Order: sequence, then structure tokens, then C-alpha cells
Amino acid sequence: MQHGSGTSHSLAQSYAHCETVARTRAKNFYYAFLLLPRAKRASMCAVYAFMRYCDDLSDDLNDGSGAAALAIQQWEQHLRQALDGESAPHPVWPAFVDTVQRYAIPHAYFLDMIQGVRSDLEPRRIQRFEELYEYCYRVASVVGLTVIHILGFQGQRALELAEKCGIAFQLTNILRDVREDAENGRVYLPEEDLLRFGVIAQDLCATQPNDRFRALMRFQSARAWRYYRESFGLVNLTARSGRACLSALIGIYSNLLRAIELANFDVLSRRIRLSAVHKIWILMKSLLGLQRLPAPLRVHA
Repeated sequence: MQHGSGTSHSLAQSYAHCETVARTRAKNFYYAFLLLPRAKRASMCAVYAFMRYCDDLSDDLNDGSGAAALAIQQWEQHLRQALDGESAPHPVWPAFVDTVQRYAIPHAYFLDMIQGVRSDLEPRRIQRFEELYEYCYRVASVVGLTVIHILGFQGQRALELAEKCGIAFQLTNILRDVREDAENGRVYLPEEDLLRFGVIAQDLCATQPNDRFRALMRFQSARAWRYYRESFGLVNLTARSGRACLSALIGIYSNLLRAIELANFDVLSRRIRLSAVHKIWILMKSLLGLQRLPAPLRVHA
């Protein structure tokens, strides 16, 4: 995504830009967005475009030169300007600010997102699960909390479940991307768990999983399933117009975790994905109110 110039953008132009970003970049999310009423879909695209640009700054510019850190600092400054009602030079801001105001989304969520992205700029080895939970909260739970403000929700319990839902999603991402992350100097699986199962850093960069790696992954998968089960009730606490979308998002991510299990945790030799047909099937079931949380597999224990 190109950084915007100083040119101002109308609200309609900004929403159109955000929808283009979501349609072309959000392979998993965008199809679920289509299950929403038009206004909420547009707002989901606005938030997605904001998050996409945050990720692009850390991924595209993180070459050791410090450019990414400087760009993220500038992006945070522009965020604060936009939320304070000042102009900021990027086409995402008018739609983003309109969405934040329309749904009374707490500003702290977006500052937490930026802090989470900033923490990925340096190589890291997470030591304990509490540290991993904090990281997952910043990069994923705050997304879930933002999303349910757009979808509409009932009561404090929904906020608690949205936080857990984000943890489940991010743990799934971490399991899928364990080799790629390790090769980039980022090991999110807690050191305490690696020691428990006798896994060393080289095992995470191997081309084939060994038994110790699979045991570690089974443990992490079981942890993710607990968060999926605890948070699945969030669907019924969401406004009716948003339930199919949320159900689809949970369905896609939980089925991705199930696919990782079905592959006997071989995430080292290939990237595990859901087929387009599988995703469409999930969307159809969600639209009909038939989507359920898949049962985790135990056949490889």
C-alpha cells in the first residue's frame, strides 16, 4: 500500500479506498464481511485497511535500517491527529475516523495495535505464556474488541469473550507460521514450553517435524481450542445482523486449526490453508445459522 500524499480525500473516496484494500488483501476476512449490511461492511473494511497498513509498515520496511520504527512512529502520530479531528495524510483516515465515531470504539484499542506491531520489529523469544497472552491481546484481541463494536453486542461478557476469541485466532496464526517466524528471529511459542517438550530453536526451522515438535504443537493446539470453546458463545451476544459474519470468522480460523491437526502438525514443509471451496462452505453454514465449532482431533496423540 502506498503512503498517501497531503491530498485530502472525501469520506466516500476514503471508504472506497478501504473497500479496495479489503477486497484485494483480506483473503479470509473479506468474504465474511459480505455477510454484513452495507454500512457495517464498509466500516469493517475501514478498520481492516488501518490494520493492514500497520502490518505493511512492519513487514515491508523492517530491513534493519530503522525505517520501520520511524514509519510506525509517524503512523501513530497521524492516528492521534486523526482521532483529535486534525487532518492526516492518508486516504484511510476519513473512513476510519467516521467508523470510530459512529460505533464509539475506544481509541486505546488502536494504540495497543500499534504497540503490538512495534514489538515485532526486533527478534524476540517469548519466555512464558503470560507474555504470549499480552502479545496476542495487542495484535488480535483488540481487533476482536473493535469488531464487536461494529457488529453490535450485549453486555460486558461480550467484551470478555471477544478478548478470548482474539487469543484463539492469534494462537492459530502462530502455529501455522511457526517456521517462517523462527526464520525471522521471532519465536512466539513460550520458552517454558519448548523446554518442557525438549524442542530447540533448530527444530522450528526444520523441513520436517519430529516427535518432540509434534508433542509441543499438540499442547499449543489444545490451549487454542480452550479459547475457541470459551469464546464461541460470543456469537449469541452479538447483534443479529452481525452473527453470520462473526460465525464465519470463527469458523474459518477454527477450521484452520483443525487442518493443522489433520496434517499431523506438519507446518514446517508447507503452509496450511483452507481451500476456497471450504471457506465458501463455512460462509454458507454461517449464513444459515448452522456453523458449529469443529471438534479437535485426537488421533495423533
